[in-house]
Amino acid sequence: MLNRLAAAALMATAALSTGACTIFGSSTANTSSSSAADMGPEETGSLGVNSYLWRATLDTLAFLPLASADPYGGVVITDWYSNPAKPDERLKATVYILDTRLRADGVSAAVFRETLVNGAWATATVSPDTNVALENAILAKARQLRLGSSE
Repeated sequence: MLNRLAAAALMATAALSTGACTIFGSSTANTSSSSAADMGPEETGSLGVNSYLWRATLDTLAFLPLASADPYGGVVITDWYSNPAKPDERLKATVYILDTRLRADGVSAAVFRETLVNGAWATATVSPDTNVALENAILAKARQLRLGSSE
């Protein structure tokens, strides 16, 4: 009788713990995030984001003055930049690194543009292709960095 009671208690505990994993999630669930065990040390480093994407972002935006760079949150914000050839126009960029893995959807960029109108800066439109081109440039540089480090 005692063995049956112990076996029933053990089965109930196992059923509840399995049910809790289903309700609240478990470490074996298929999620979009990955653990450090899934990545090499060069990808995790001490940053909160993918180190290749981080370095590629800084390299790609090197011509712009930095206003803020958060390696743990994965946000790079530049200050306004005016090309000497076009003093009546200025640009600013914000890049978000969204993943710890080197993936095409791991980076998002936003470019802002202003033009000088009657002595005041006015917001000007930016083609969506500009944002995509910046993201692609960062991804291409990140791939180059990763290939260079594996040789």
